[in-house]
Amino acid sequence: MMYRRNQWLPTVFNDLFDDNFMQRTSATAPAINVKESDKQYTVELAAPGMTKEDFDVNINHEGNLVIKMEHKQEANEEDKRARYLRREFSYAKYEQTLILPEDVDKEKIAARVADGVLTVELPKVVKEEVKVARQITVG
Repeated sequence: MMYRRNQWLPTVFNDLFDDNFMQRTSATAPAINVKESDKQYTVELAAPGMTKEDFDVNINHEGNLVIKMEHKQEANEEDKRARYLRREFSYAKYEQTLILPEDVDKEKIAARVADGVLTVELPKVVKEEVKVARQITVG
């Protein structure tokens, strides 16, 4: 089977998300989108029913972005005068490490959860243009 690389994704993201390279931890691993603009990369992770407390997003010692998601939910049907006939526990755990491109400003990374999506914004390093205008002395 042959896989085609997305030309708009930087090579580091292609290598990271290529199915031959990265095995998902389970069939229920959340879907991930990666977008690039002139100013930033944006990673979106499907997280329906999750809150910001369910996530741990950090930069590890190697400078990679680590996204951890852990959600415990207990749904039970009980009557104070009866014993359990049915009790269900729901548990989801997920961890993903993303190798960041060199042009990401790691000091300005931001994350938020809204409408069932974790969005991690990875701003690009702003390169200051060096002005070359100067007076030239005629000798």
